[in-house]
Amino acid sequence: MSDKDKVFIFDTTMRDGEQSPGASMSLEEKIQISRIFDELGIDIIEAGFPIASPGDFEAVTAISKILKNSIPCGLSRASKKDIDACHEALKAAPRFRIHTFISTSPLHMKHKLNKSPEQVLDAIKESVSYARNLTDDVEWSCEDGTRTDMDFMCKIVELAISSGAKTINIPDTVGYTVPSEFTKIISTLKNKVPNIDKAILSVHCHNDLGLAVANSLAGVSAGARQVECTINGIGERAGNAALEEIVMAIRTRNDLMPYTTGIKTELLSKASKIVSNATFPVQFNKAIVGKNAFAHEAGIHQDGMLKNRETYEIMTPESVGVKKTSLVMGKHSGIKPAYEMQSSMMNFVKEALVDADVLLYMVTVEETELKDEKLFERIKKSKAPLFVLINKIDLSSQELVEKTVAHWQSIFPKAKVCPISALTGFFIPELLELMIELA
Repeated sequence: MSDKDKVFIFDTTMRDGEQSPGASMSLEEKIQISRIFDELGIDIIEAGFPIASPGDFEAVTAISKILKNSIPCGLSRASKKDIDACHEALKAAPRFRIHTFISTSPLHMKHKLNKSPEQVLDAIKESVSYARNLTDDVEWSCEDGTRTDMDFMCKIVELAISSGAKTINIPDTVGYTVPSEFTKIISTLKNKVPNIDKAILSVHCHNDLGLAVANSLAGVSAGARQVECTINGIGERAGNAALEEIVMAIRTRNDLMPYTTGIKTELLSKASKIVSNATFPVQFNKAIVGKNAFAHEAGIHQDGMLKNRETYEIMTPESVGVKKTSLVMGKHSGIKPAYEMQSSMMNFVKEALVDADVLLYMVTVEETELKDEKLFERIKKSKAPLFVLINKIDLSSQELVEKTVAHWQSIFPKAKVCPISALTGFFIPELLELMIELA
């Protein structure tokens, strides 16, 4: 693919993501996150907002010194003091980006900035030009872009580019737009701004209506070539577009979105866990990195998975760093998947118990004695814990279970005798507790 098909991934987990309530990160956590992001192949890492606090300044400074591949970036408002703080925090890096922004919607200009459109135009020219004198990599954003008048947006984008911005970011700051509308916004900029070819168009979408990823992908299809996003989709209010969803959507549906990113997708799960440990848990049904993303309980689905994984999985768990698919036993599971799972589970248990120097002896309901006398003597002399597993017994027959357990308990008084369900392969609590200890 040509360079024009490359989509740059701009991560703002440690800036916008940290603004999510409950997501504050320590310096050590940010350094750990930045290392995995660098390895992951993220193009630009927005490490913080240097003017916001001494902690943010320190984090941006530290991260800018350790990145080997990713470009460090700091955020600033349209003021020289903010821009100077960005430059001071980033200057140790061999290359860095200053990202400056100002609100441009009528609502924000009137009530937040108390500025006229003409004053905003002056601020854009002054701030972008000032930043451009400090670095050749300047990004400019029009805050609340999707509620900005379109003619005014075309005018300010042209001005920002002529003032030195190489990346123009269009934020859906409050998650207000929808894919069809956002497509029109990006297309209009591509068609009406005369110097748009001198900059990369970027999108930054929030998830207030649950459309952050869809809007971001719509922007890419319309001509944007940078996506601002966060791992696990964390961020202000309902969050940002999830990096892992953006990347895997492009990879999985490359037929409709013939673009490429530099992300090593096999590290996505690892990155998600590191961010989650520093912030808050990922919901179980979260796409790509959630606990249930590659788990199947329904019997029909399990049967299909056992025959061909592609029946119910559009990507492999290995492609995002998950070891394997999980077939979860539950009330919707069928008998065939249950037996398949039981066989797989028993092999795992055998290996684990052998590795842990634990004796495992499996019997059937029909067996009443240990016929191998040498094995019997070896078991009796061994000091290792013994588990006798009664395989495929009908747990609904309490009398049968009690009788069978008592029989084998009399033969091996010190053993733990464990019945295994004929249907599900679930173990009684004692064996589950042992497996937890072994893990």
